[in-house]
Amino acid sequence: MSVKFNTRDKAFFIESNCRVREVQIINNAGGMYLIRFDNGGGIRVKEHRLYTTKEEAEAILPKKKPPKKMHWDYM
Repeated sequence: MSVKFNTRDKAFFIESNCRVREVQIINNAGGMYLIRFDNGGGIRVKEHRLYTTKEEAEAILPKKKPPKKMHWDYM
C-alpha cells in the first residue's frame, strides 16, 4: 500500500460535508492520518477523506439546489 501523504504535507479535508479546510498531516499509520487544523485542533481520518488540491475536494461537495419557488412567491 503506497502512502498518499507524508508528515508535514498540506492536504484538504471536507468538513461536515459542506466546506473544505486545509490541514497539515501530522502522522500516518495503517491508512489512518492524524491531521491538524489551522486553529490547533486535530482528528484522525482515513486516507480516502483527504485530497491533494482544494479544487479536487470542492468537486466532491454536493451541489446546492436553488430554493423551490412557491406559487405565492410572486416577487
